[in-house]
Amino acid sequence: SNPPRHGARIVSKILSSEKKTDDFVDQCMGMAKRIDGMRNKLRDTLEGLGSSRSWDHITKQIGMFAYSGMSKDEVMELREKHHIYCTLDGRISMAGVTSKNVEYIARAIHDVTEGK
Repeated sequence: SNPPRHGARIVSKILSSEKKTDDFVDQCMGMAKRIDGMRNKLRDTLEGLGSSRSWDHITKQIGMFAYSGMSKDEVMELREKHHIYCTLDGRISMAGVTSKNVEYIARAIHDVTEGK
């Protein structure tokens, strides 16, 4: 089976236009900056709550996902108590962390990691 060609056609159309390419790059940079900002806010909030853990790994990582360092049991408690979902190894989709929910997420993580 062959993959659909429409994705390649879209990319070709964007990259064949300097303006569209510039717009695409600007949008990607904006998304990356937003995610970096959410990483910083998540870490700052966790530290501000008095967490006994180090959260510097959240801001040292790059990309759309962050490994939180939470255990499987902590992740399950996060799901059950706070309805926040991530992989069982604690990987968080940073694209889903927004200025409207970052404090709730940080407080929930703090709750399950500090055993309160």
